[in-house]
Amino acid sequence: MKKIKLISVLLVSVVTLTACGGSGGKVSNLNVSEFATKIADSSVTLVDVRTPGEFMSGHITGATNIDFESGTFEADIQKLDKSKSYAVYCRSGNRSGQATALMVKDGFKVVFNLNGGVIDWTGAGQALVTN
Repeated sequence: MKKIKLISVLLVSVVTLTACGGSGGKVSNLNVSEFATKIADSSVTLVDVRTPGEFMSGHITGATNIDFESGTFEADIQKLDKSKSYAVYCRSGNRSGQATALMVKDGFKVVFNLNGGVIDWTGAGQALVTN
């Protein structure tokens, strides 16, 4: 009985902490098919947070490269319109997960993260383009 009560308290705490985030935005973690549907919407801006070298080796069509590891990432995203929707990806989902969390913290309202990144994207048969 104590375990059930403890689990209930923890669950309520997590929900409360999540609901009380100051920015009002949240990250939606999407699988490949969900992400593909989101980026088909022309109102969603696609952002690749990998390094320029990774980006040049192959990226999702229409993506803009904003390198998460550049040291200027926060300044670079501050130039974006926080009221718009953004779909963000990287190689595996790690950097994009960190980037999207930072974006929400900085006041972005609608942010989508590709779970599994380019690895899952190409694994599902989706294409990358090179410049």
